[in-house]
Amino acid sequence: MKLAGLSTLFVALAAFFWGLSGGVGGILTGQGWDPVVVSFYRGAIGLLFVLGWLAVRPQGSGLGSGRLWFWSVIAGVGVAGNFSFYFLSIAEGSVAVAATLMYCAPVFVYLVSFALKLEKPTLFKLVAIAIVMLGVVLLTGIYEVGAGEVTPIAAGAGLMAGLSYAVFIFGFKFAAPNGSPQAILVIAFAVLVIVLFTLSDAEQAVAVLSTPSWPLFIFLGVFGAGLSFIFYIVGLNHTAPAVASIVAMVEPVTASLFGVMFLNESLAVIQILGMALIVCTVTALSIASSIQKDSIPPQPRVDGEPGEG
Repeated sequence: MKLAGLSTLFVALAAFFWGLSGGVGGILTGQGWDPVVVSFYRGAIGLLFVLGWLAVRPQGSGLGSGRLWFWSVIAGVGVAGNFSFYFLSIAEGSVAVAATLMYCAPVFVYLVSFALKLEKPTLFKLVAIAIVMLGVVLLTGIYEVGAGEVTPIAAGAGLMAGLSYAVFIFGFKFAAPNGSPQAILVIAFAVLVIVLFTLSDAEQAVAVLSTPSWPLFIFLGVFGAGLSFIFYIVGLNHTAPAVASIVAMVEPVTASLFGVMFLNESLAVIQILGMALIVCTVTALSIASSIQKDSIPPQPRVDGEPGEG
């Protein structure tokens, strides 16, 4: 019982840190830092942490598996896109809108699963997806030209952040049976660093090393990528998927409150309604999915072995 409670706390902390990361990213992009540069430092510092995790727990890494490398690289491309599009959406819009649109990631997972025939469409899932789409329309105001502060770039980048996160989920899921989560994250974050270093503004990337804002970059990397991913993976070991889905709501709520309290952001009533539709429906989808999986024989743990990886 205590272990389950502690694991749930780990998941909650991870979601809380991801929510704060959106706010910190909003501060940095508001100062003129390029979203790709911000994402690069978030991933680079996170890489140091997962490398340390792999060094402490090297057992069952699976680094000799070609399948592990292939799917981990896919996961890396997904997380690189997720970080970059998320901060771009924040820079062009608001933290609340970006975080909520990114929270649509499970919907993209379902749509891809339908297309690949990995999941069978049901009335409940289709209705839920339709409600989420309605929520996106209300949140972004695309039904009215020029409505609110949500630009097409902000809305598109937010949805792309969700789609990219779905790619990360698929990559991690297919890599997991072939090795430990720490090995997968090391490869994924290494790919992120390579991709974003290539795309970064070199002058800005160097300027970060001497900027007065460097503590924010450190915070973003340590809590937004390093500890948060480790907490989340470890926490999932003893947390029921349904509980994790509910606890994950901490992220968009934290991000939204941060934007309102520290970045002077605001949302219209219709946008709040759209946000509520998205968050509640996605959570219900995740819970329903976990309940459905309860009837399936137990699968290997997230870390691929009986104990911690």
